[in-house]
Amino acid sequence: MKLTIVFAGLLGVFLTPALAFTDINIGGASNSGISGQQSVSVNNEHNVANIDNNNGWDSWNALWDYNTNFAAIRLFKKKICIVHRMNKDAMPSLHTLDALVKEKKLQGKGPGGPPPTSLIYSINPERVNDLEKLGKPIAGMCRGIPTYTADQIEGASLFFYSKACLRADILWILRISLCGELEV
Repeated sequence: MKLTIVFAGLLGVFLTPALAFTDINIGGASNSGISGQQSVSVNNEHNVANIDNNNGWDSWNALWDYNTNFAAIRLFKKKICIVHRMNKDAMPSLHTLDALVKEKKLQGKGPGGPPPTSLIYSINPERVNDLEKLGKPIAGMCRGIPTYTADQIEGASLFFYSKACLRADILWILRISLCGELEV
C-alpha cells in the first residue's frame, strides 16, 4: 500500500508538468547568458495572457487583456504600472500565443531566431485616476500603485530617442520600450 502511494505521488510530480500545456518557462540557470526566468500563462476563458519576468529587483509582470485591447506592465523596481493599447499587428493573438505555448515553440528559442518586433511607447506623466475603465484584470494588477498610460510612437528608433527608456523583452518575440521620465 505504501509503495502504491509513493508511486502515485511520483507519477503526479513527473506527469503534472507534462500536462500543464498553458504555461511555459524560459530561462533559468543555464550558461546561455539568460538572466532570470520568464513564464507565460494563457487564460482562454477570460481572454488574457500573463507574462512574468522573474529577475530579482528587475522583475516585472505583464498582462495582455484581449477583451479590452489594453496591456499593462508592472515594474517592481519602479513600483509603477504602465498601461498601453495593444498593437494587434505586432502582438500575437491570444490563439497564436496559446498555440505557441502548447506546442512549446517558444521554449529554447532565443537570440538565434528572428529578431523580435520592437514597439516604443512614450509614457504620459499624468496618473490614471480610474483603473476600472482599463478592465478588471488590469485594474486588479495595478491597484494600489501609481499607474500611467503610454502611447505608441510610430516609426521611432531608440537610437534617436532622447528620453530614458525601460525595456521589456517578451519571449524573444516582442521588445517593448517604455520611454519617458516619471516622478514617482
